[in-house]
Amino acid sequence: QLQLVESGGGWVQPGGSLSLSCAPSGGSFDSYAITWFRQAPGKEREGVSCISRRGGITVYVESVKGRFTIARDNAKNTAYLQMSSLRPEDTAVYYCAVQRRTTYTCSLATNAMDYWGKGTLVTVSS
Repeated sequence: QLQLVESGGGWVQPGGSLSLSCAPSGGSFDSYAITWFRQAPGKEREGVSCISRRGGITVYVESVKGRFTIARDNAKNTAYLQMSSLRPEDTAVYYCAVQRRTTYTCSLATNAMDYWGKGTLVTVSS
């Protein structure tokens, strides 16, 4: 079983930037598509962005397009979510998750994921 560890969360003022990382513990990322999710208090978990196994396909939810960038470095076994122009409504726990059995696609659906991290909190406020 793959264990995922997120890092990089914290507090930032509106308009600021933050970069999240996700790395597996005891395994390798290169067989999986990777997705970042977030869950705000009182709301359902939503897919924010995903990237295919080799990085050729990226998908973003409309609310973060142009502000967030997903990336992966299979050599370093790490995935990233670069977030800029952050808004208070971006406040949430951010999770990374991986999906097996896919090569050229990725998914923002929670029920498509095989393994999850425990999340890292991002707070955007003044």
